[in-house]
Amino acid sequence: MINVMDHAIAISKLSKKYRRSGTFALHNLSLYVDAGEVYGFLGPNGAGKSTTIRTLLNFLQPTNGSASILGHDIVKDAVAVRQEIGYLSGDGAVYLKMTGQQYLDYLGELQPPASKAYKQELTKRLQANLKKPLGELSRGNRQKISIIQAFMHQPRVMILDEPSSGLDPLMQEVFYELITEAKDRGAAIFMSSHILGEVQKVCNRVGIIRDGKLIIERNIADMAQEATQTFDITFKEAAPVTMLKQLSGVQKVTQNDVHSVTLHVHGELSPLFALLAKHTVTKVDTRALDLEEVFMHYYQAEGKQDV
Repeated sequence: MINVMDHAIAISKLSKKYRRSGTFALHNLSLYVDAGEVYGFLGPNGAGKSTTIRTLLNFLQPTNGSASILGHDIVKDAVAVRQEIGYLSGDGAVYLKMTGQQYLDYLGELQPPASKAYKQELTKRLQANLKKPLGELSRGNRQKISIIQAFMHQPRVMILDEPSSGLDPLMQEVFYELITEAKDRGAAIFMSSHILGEVQKVCNRVGIIRDGKLIIERNIADMAQEATQTFDITFKEAAPVTMLKQLSGVQKVTQNDVHSVTLHVHGELSPLFALLAKHTVTKVDTRALDLEEVFMHYYQAEGKQDV
């Protein structure tokens, strides 16, 4: 059993069944998030990610089980929980007639910013427009202001539902920097996402949920060891395609021309490097490690595709 006092977020056998539904939207979920950790919560649409977050925040009452945030029970101590966390909603709900500045000032009355300077820094880094009514802003520009309100009081726990939705690539990178800084401050961050690249970039651990059940929990570092790495290699002489295909861990060899090949390698790289040392290699390019295949393996149900 998970000890609620040992973790910033502790969830034990949490379940939620909606009225008139014959199945659980969330069933026996148990997990924890520690201070200074980013936990990525993944799954296809309808898997139970948002239900989990809404239950943690006591927007929904759990059917069974329990959870705590910083030692506070999510039901009995719901007010104390909300005072401790930074929350970013996945539906982007805001007061559309307010300007960004009015919105942040209003929420600042409920949870004062860590400092005026930090709030201004967030506004500058995210290039947020605080003068226009929120209803006149694009989804991405409203999301910037939602991110500011979640971060500006530097909470010890952050619960973020699809936080980078609508952001352009430049602002996504700024958001990832903010996540890293919060983690370095010791914040515990629980983040649902469907963007596999961002999970790989900022998370320490991931949990994958499907049909309301947690089906796997893994460290990103462990998943990286399972992933296939891709190398583009150019030889001075003809590429030794047959020898490359026989190497342990080589899953696929594509010959681009007489001198160059593309390799997909799983596991240890020592056999590959030992072979390359016996040949004259003029160029080696390593592509960025992509965990998408590993994630998709867990996303898929037996015999069917969920996403």
